Amino acid sequence: IDYSLKHWEAYSRYADSGHLPLDNNPVENCIRPVAIGKKNWLFAGSERGGRHAAVIYSLLLTARLNGLDPAAWLKDTLEKLPSWPHRQLDELLPLHALA
Repeated sequence: IDYSLKHWEAYSRYADSGHLPLDNNPVENCIRPVAIGKKNWLFAGSERGGRHAAVIYSLLLTARLNGLDPAAWLKDTLEKLPSWPHRQLDELLPLHALA
């Protein structure tokens, strides 16, 4: 009861509007892979390895958030990379794959 009373304003806002969600489960479900991955990232081998893992993870999640299959995007990108012009590397990013 004490918890509810301390958060009464937020609960009232939910009850008054009708379109606000009562919980944040959708957000928690989105960040769950990050939270679970934190333990794995402790074993990246080094700070540099951790930075590289973070970059790859960011690219794969960006692909997913933009409706791409991350594995297919990565396969396609790695196949193109050896012959791709250095000045146009940003075109291989997941955001450009949609264009």
